[in-house]
Amino acid sequence: MRISRRKCLSFLGQTAVAGPMLSIPLHAAAQLPERPDVQRRIGNVIFNYDEQGFHRTGTGGDQISGDWLSDQVQGIGLEPMREGFSLSRVDTIDPSITVNSRRIEGLPLFDCGFTTVTGIRGRLGILNSDAPIGLTEIAPNTAGAGELGEARRQNRHQAIVVVTRGARPGLCPSNADSFLRPFGPPVLQVTSEQGAFLVDCAQRGLEAVLKAQVARVQAHAFNVAATVSGTDKSLAPLVVMTPRSGWWQCASERGGGLACWLEIMRAMRDSKPARDILFVASTGHELGHRGLELFIERRPGIVTGAKAWIQLGANIGAAQGPGNRVQASDDEMEATMSEAMTSVGLRIDRRIPRGAVPRGEATNVHRGGGRYVSIIGNNDLFHNTKDRWPEAVDVKTIERFASAFAMGTKSLASP
Repeated sequence: MRISRRKCLSFLGQTAVAGPMLSIPLHAAAQLPERPDVQRRIGNVIFNYDEQGFHRTGTGGDQISGDWLSDQVQGIGLEPMREGFSLSRVDTIDPSITVNSRRIEGLPLFDCGFTTVTGIRGRLGILNSDAPIGLTEIAPNTAGAGELGEARRQNRHQAIVVVTRGARPGLCPSNADSFLRPFGPPVLQVTSEQGAFLVDCAQRGLEAVLKAQVARVQAHAFNVAATVSGTDKSLAPLVVMTPRSGWWQCASERGGGLACWLEIMRAMRDSKPARDILFVASTGHELGHRGLELFIERRPGIVTGAKAWIQLGANIGAAQGPGNRVQASDDEMEATMSEAMTSVGLRIDRRIPRGAVPRGEATNVHRGGGRYVSIIGNNDLFHNTKDRWPEAVDVKTIERFASAFAMGTKSLASP
């Protein structure tokens, strides 16, 4: 992993790079209350994760991230397991829309159709009009729902361009929830900063050329897993999971969950739990949770056979637009997490109704009938290219969540 000198000096205040694993300086750690060693360790994890580059499944950045995370697990004293799988990776080629003499780069959805090198030429109009190329706007991760989802299923346009509207300006793409079952015409996602221009062009019915050509590349990816052995093998295991892949650097989207995952592992290593605790950091998150799907497939019966699943979801400790919500399968699971959070000074901002389908990888457990508790944070930089260390991350809050998750894990790991 190559780390630039400029970023090293900017983020760490150091004068030299000592190696691939860098540390936050002691003078910064001294300003953090209570457990500065833990906060420095958490910051160190997220800094390194951010520096690895884009974390899209099956790419070079994903490989670097997995190697690094395996080293972290080994450093804690556990044996990392790499559970690999193959995938047909999507590599984009000149994704763009050209209209009124302006070329706008974008990113195709990865679970729809694609174009040839010449693209699709036609009049640009508002979604569900009779224009060959439809225009709409959506929030991140809503490309399969609402009017856009229906227009895709009905093939109402030859192509669609989507203005992505996150809480902050930028390109905030949606995940490919139907990666293995793509549907609909090519869909190009573009930054919100081009929204007004494209709406004007659509209202005027101007001709546009949309390109969403891709290359399919056979690639390899892997989950990182580990086990803390319990003292009673007759007890059902507990699973602690978090995704490790996503769009861009996703420092606050994924970094907090990964840091908590490692801190829980460290705490459970020393606690001698009664039951086995299975840890998995899955790749394939943005591709319909592909990594977790395979983790489950390789362990028949694990969804309902586990004592419970703890999901460390997106945006834990995000600094931009903080807040959280608890997703739980039942009252007992929610109470366990609520008590642990309260004990470290964290509050629950929102609870999803019992029985509602949760977000993130907890969806897989919910649909399989398993027990789970999950925390997902708010984040104004969700899926945004500006989700970077250090501005997007609140290390102190992540440290509290790590403590709460460790308490909850210890409680659920008891007989």
